[in-house]
Amino acid sequence: MNTETAGTLAELFRWRVAQTPAAIAYRQYEQGAWRDYRWQDVARRVLRWQLGLAREGLQPGEPVALSLPNGLDWVCFDQAALGLGLVIVPLYTTDSPGNLAHILADSSARLLLLDSAAQWTALRSHGAELPALRRVLCRQMCLSPDQGTKTTGPADQSPSPSFRTRLNASTSQHQQGLSSEISQIANDPRLRSLADWLPDSTEVTEHQSLAQTETSPDALATLVYTSGTTGPPKGVMLTHRNILYNAEAIQARVPACPSDCFLSFLPLAHAFERTVGYYLPMLAGASVAYARSVEQLREDLLQIRPSVLLAVPRVFDKVYLAIQAKLGERGLKRRLFEQTVALGWQRFAAAQGHCPPPSLIDRLLWRLLRHLVARPVLERFGGRIRVAVSGGAPLSPTVARLFVGLDLPLTEGYGLTEAAPVVSNSTPEAFIPGWVGQPLPGVELRLGPEDELYVRGPNVCQGYWQQPEATAQVIDSEGWLHTGDVAELHEGVVGIRGRLKEILVTSTGEKVPPTDMETALTMDPLLDQAMVVGEGRPYLAAVLVLASEPWQRLASALGLDANDPASLTDPSTLAAVQACTEARLAGFPGYARVRALHLTLKTWTIEDGYLTPTMKLKRPALQQRFATAIEALYQQPH
Repeated sequence: MNTETAGTLAELFRWRVAQTPAAIAYRQYEQGAWRDYRWQDVARRVLRWQLGLAREGLQPGEPVALSLPNGLDWVCFDQAALGLGLVIVPLYTTDSPGNLAHILADSSARLLLLDSAAQWTALRSHGAELPALRRVLCRQMCLSPDQGTKTTGPADQSPSPSFRTRLNASTSQHQQGLSSEISQIANDPRLRSLADWLPDSTEVTEHQSLAQTETSPDALATLVYTSGTTGPPKGVMLTHRNILYNAEAIQARVPACPSDCFLSFLPLAHAFERTVGYYLPMLAGASVAYARSVEQLREDLLQIRPSVLLAVPRVFDKVYLAIQAKLGERGLKRRLFEQTVALGWQRFAAAQGHCPPPSLIDRLLWRLLRHLVARPVLERFGGRIRVAVSGGAPLSPTVARLFVGLDLPLTEGYGLTEAAPVVSNSTPEAFIPGWVGQPLPGVELRLGPEDELYVRGPNVCQGYWQQPEATAQVIDSEGWLHTGDVAELHEGVVGIRGRLKEILVTSTGEKVPPTDMETALTMDPLLDQAMVVGEGRPYLAAVLVLASEPWQRLASALGLDANDPASLTDPSTLAAVQACTEARLAGFPGYARVRALHLTLKTWTIEDGYLTPTMKLKRPALQQRFATAIEALYQQPH
């Protein structure tokens, strides 16, 4: 398949259904078991969604939004809307009501699909009127998070009484505690149950075809709003061509095949998961299993046994930290493990021509250690991984080297929403920790002032929705996208060294990328989250969130009460944590040493406004929150 065969995402879906109608497309956990859906099954469900959307009188080019967990309903809504020429606005289920209200208002979304009416309650309670919004659909009728049960199956398999009947019953049961504001929300004529709204299956005939609204490959397919670390989210305008080109280029670099099974757990609202974990498997004819939740990911990996895994670095970090904790500080188990990783890495590096091949004895020893040591670790991922892809943030070279040394076929990519999103990626055979591979076919790269990475190619977006000035700042007259990332280019291979706007310039003139340091710091089991500061200051400092259990153990060892806030400022605590930071930053230049620490136990969350939906730090918000504490760190002699 290529863009000549299918020029739009809807054409890609129709092509796939026609090519392999009886092949397994998706797996989903329903009523205590995993259920398979074939492409022809999905097509019939998409038809029902298209009938419902058509009845709303929506016109091609109009935006429609959804906020759902990953699953078949997400796919059906997406494909039904794309087939009618509508523009998809994906929303994170974890995003704040304020952000969601901004996105819905900015995009002028006409229809909104939610998992629960409680989400609509939160939006309206936030003061969002959203006059452009004509219809709100909810899979669950509960108006508050403590009502109702989680929906696991597709909407078209959840027959139920009328939404108003259930809503009125729920309202009467909770009338004393229900405010007049919520009563008004409940009676909003725009609000409907998805089960009531979705046309009955009898309305879809056996010979009925999917809608084929004429759509240009260069038409807008989706508005993907950036995570907004320093300001309100901006809508990135991606066309059908942008996304299809990206999926095809990745498929050419690291091909998926029909026998592959992807396990999807990163939000489909994220461009990385959507392009690489949804449209690319459709292109390849592979199947996708939707994980139940992040909390059940370990169990789902063992049950699904995927061959392709897309993950953010934090997933690999957690497995790494669990391994380190189990090994302890010393002993035979640790020595055997370290020898396994060393031999595995030597074997991998030799295959790339970077070092001499292992001796015969080492090769025999590797076979034994791979079975005894590496295999149990790989079984945590299901034991069948053909390729593991890390993206969304930099992967620690230490973590990468460990997994490659254990014979996990690992690849790392770099991208950004504005590039649909992948710009470069490595292959399992040519993987270098700390580097993110070569640019995709057809993608050009060059370095601008201050080593900012510029990107040009068919995957680059049209710009920001209704923001021509912001667009002109990032896409120049020659079509180069100014990424805002500081990069290195060496023999065609890309290395990302930090965000231009986040680079700290100390009063001594040293330029420090804080994200690399923060990644290294959180490799320590004691340090759950980290923010390095020091802009315009004589030295670097850090605000650190301590992990609960390791902190309990450290406090006990120091003879301190872990529940007493004073223990966090005790000199023995600060000395112990300082030793951890120095060990983790030992490989950094001398000017990258953190000289002062502020410790806290409260985790930074999306809900508190300190993290984006993609788990990136909102530095301005954090710096404001800890302004007094940070100032105090520079009043002490160091």
